[in-house]
Amino acid sequence: FLHENKQPALYRVHEGPTPEKRTTLANYLKALGLNLSLSEEPTPAEFQAIAEATKDRPDALQIHTMLLRSMQQAIYTAQNAGHFGLAYDAYTHFTSPIRRYPDLLVHRAIRACLDGKRYTPHGMSWEALGTHCSMTERRADEATRDVEQWLKCWYMRDRVGEVFEGTVSGVAGFGIFVTLDDMNVDGLVHITE
Repeated sequence: FLHENKQPALYRVHEGPTPEKRTTLANYLKALGLNLSLSEEPTPAEFQAIAEATKDRPDALQIHTMLLRSMQQAIYTAQNAGHFGLAYDAYTHFTSPIRRYPDLLVHRAIRACLDGKRYTPHGMSWEALGTHCSMTERRADEATRDVEQWLKCWYMRDRVGEVFEGTVSGVAGFGIFVTLDDMNVDGLVHITE
């Protein structure tokens, strides 16, 4: 609607994998012995096919996490470049305007179109607003993750020494990362253990 009315607004843009991330993902799938190929310019349908083909594997969560990590982070921008993850040519948030500032801007742009006007934000260009909103979203996400990690540590502090079922979620030279199956708590098992 905004595009058809030539109303500038913020799009939620999510681009596909960079060539480097595509190669990393292809090597990961190959190392798992999966005969699932990715084209030079992967499509959302290819990612969906991989997710579908691996959904019943015990390591499906790790594979699907790698699929997500191979994609670029979504950003807000005035330049519509589509949404790879959703396979949309154009996408923007359209939820409650009290939830996100970008949503409020979209609501204002739509209202202006409905009134036969153009909405121009005060003080900043659409592109500067997109950069600002992307940055504040990242900051809020990091704060949320920090609080969640702190709460998980606080919850687990009285359980040191107990035995839990878990799934290896990562491997490094200094140990393995494990996600506890029933609690979604991650931790490091140091190589000395």
